[in-house]
Amino acid sequence: MKKHLNTLYITSEDAYLRKDHETFVVEIEGKKVFQAPVRSIGSIVCFGFKPITPALMAFCTERDVSISFLSTTGTFLARVAGNTHGNVLLRMAHYAIATDEQRSLATSRPIVAAKIANYRTMLLRHMRNHPDAAVERLLRPITETFAHRIRMLQRVDSLEQLRGYEGECAQLYFSVAAHLFTAQQEDFAFAQRSRRPPRDRSNALLSFLYALITNDICSALESVGLDPYVGFFHRVRPGRPSLALDILEEFRAYLGDRMMFSLVNLRQVTAEDFEIRPSGEVRMSDAARKRVIVAYQQRKQEEITHPFLQEKITVGLLPHVQAQLLARYIRGDINEYPPFVVK
Repeated sequence: MKKHLNTLYITSEDAYLRKDHETFVVEIEGKKVFQAPVRSIGSIVCFGFKPITPALMAFCTERDVSISFLSTTGTFLARVAGNTHGNVLLRMAHYAIATDEQRSLATSRPIVAAKIANYRTMLLRHMRNHPDAAVERLLRPITETFAHRIRMLQRVDSLEQLRGYEGECAQLYFSVAAHLFTAQQEDFAFAQRSRRPPRDRSNALLSFLYALITNDICSALESVGLDPYVGFFHRVRPGRPSLALDILEEFRAYLGDRMMFSLVNLRQVTAEDFEIRPSGEVRMSDAARKRVIVAYQQRKQEEITHPFLQEKITVGLLPHVQAQLLARYIRGDINEYPPFVVK
């Protein structure tokens, strides 16, 4: 758990990846631009289908290095991985919970509560750090509604009802989230979440960040023997990593939204980094994606005290810690899954 698994992101449209003895090589236009031992990384993420030799794919899967393919906007496309880790008993217990409505509800309830609580904490922190009477009049009632909904979650008796509360709180949050920008407010204004395709710069940036986090969660779940595609809160759909999206709910505010606001407020990302296409889709430039990835990797190196374990870990290990805690819950080692809640 103390090993910090590194992720290599390939964003260049002309990149070509091949194997060279015990290393992998990245070439652009026939020139070597990067070379490193395969053992030094935990996964490779390619934006777009980059040419990768079969020899390198086989070499990576033998050494537990996954290869993920995302679209240029960050939508998950495919994943290449080796043999499944963990034992069959854990997966059988996992599937047993996923096919039981009430057990899935019991597992999902604390995850949704953590998502709402983390959004509430972010709004409260903004009001504390940026006093503004007009903004507080907008945000304060929503934080009170969030607190009430968290209490109400204890009485829900179906996943549909739980999804209703989660959807309501997400809609409320995004209706005021634009007020958390302290710079470039007009360029990054948004009032609702739009995904496929993103219709404004904020949604394009947020979708990209969520894709990065989801990929790390998938790797973490695989590493402990859980199936990222069988969730408890999110319905199972072909090609959708439903369990990874379940765990993503805990991290949306802390890793995704906070980083979006930071990147925009510090002007590390600007309006010039986005292209608005005739279809209405907003797409981020390759240069901007690279800056976001660097900022995300730097964020993963920061240390925090885990609220449940009370141990210091790097932010990059959070998905791995939560995956281990979820596996312990599924095995019956602990009575309830403890989601990540920002203190």
